[in-house]
Amino acid sequence: MGATAEHDVEQLRARLNDYMAKHGLRSTEQRRLVTDMFFATSDHLSIEDLLDRVRVEEPKIGYATVYRTLKLLKECGLAFERHFGDGVSRYEVAWADEHHDHLICIECEKIVEFEDGDIEELQHDVAARLGFSLVRHKLELYGVCADCQAKK
Repeated sequence: MGATAEHDVEQLRARLNDYMAKHGLRSTEQRRLVTDMFFATSDHLSIEDLLDRVRVEEPKIGYATVYRTLKLLKECGLAFERHFGDGVSRYEVAWADEHHDHLICIECEKIVEFEDGDIEELQHDVAARLGFSLVRHKLELYGVCADCQAKK
């Protein structure tokens, strides 16, 4: 992890610690491990995905601990919960001032993040034309990835 990424993770930890202090929550070793593993990934993780990763380090951590920790991260704005049409909640780190959209393969469920200035501008133009002032948005495009197309 580079110096900038480490600094960003430290900012996330500081925001989490501030939130927990304000809400009378304590920081446990298990909660720290779950948050560190979550902050270290750029993937879109289900609770089960994160549980599998955490159990490599600490096999005794349970599903409820991971669930509650992700719920806490979501409540304090450090995690986004995503639903990509397969019935599974996935979570990603909510980096400050970052926005991206998603391409989702309907066959292998691969998720690709992308940014496109033209799409961003078009969304704002459409909203303005229809009398809306955008606060937030998400764009999810569903299709078949190149790898799955090649298998056919």
